[in-house]
Amino acid sequence: VLLAESGGGTVQPGGSLRLACTASIPVTYTNYCLGWFRQSPQNPRAREALAYKYRDGDTQVAEFVKGRFTVSDDGGANRVALQMDNLKPDDTGIYYCAFEIILRDSFCTVLTGPSNRMDYWGKGAQVTVSS
Repeated sequence: VLLAESGGGTVQPGGSLRLACTASIPVTYTNYCLGWFRQSPQNPRAREALAYKYRDGDTQVAEFVKGRFTVSDDGGANRVALQMDNLKPDDTGIYYCAFEIILRDSFCTVLTGPSNRMDYWGKGAQVTVSS
């Protein structure tokens, strides 16, 4: 699985950015979720979970960014977008797309489990919020 993020950049506080992730997924993976994480300069060892999308389109956003961040299908089972509004300087960081294989009777653990449960990661996109 190959993941590619796009859409990072620099924005002033209160501004918006839209990140997109496109995944190249072998047909053998019939169920999976695509997640968004971020790594902040203040805590470079941790990846904070933000949102996810199941292959069938169901989505969920972490409570602490709900109302400012929206995750969407972006037009395909292998794509996921993260719309970020009213950005704050604390949102600065590297934003990663991740892929988790979902086995039968299991579920996406992006928001509930440790980040090391993800099976594949993109290279990340830098987001800088600064005046």
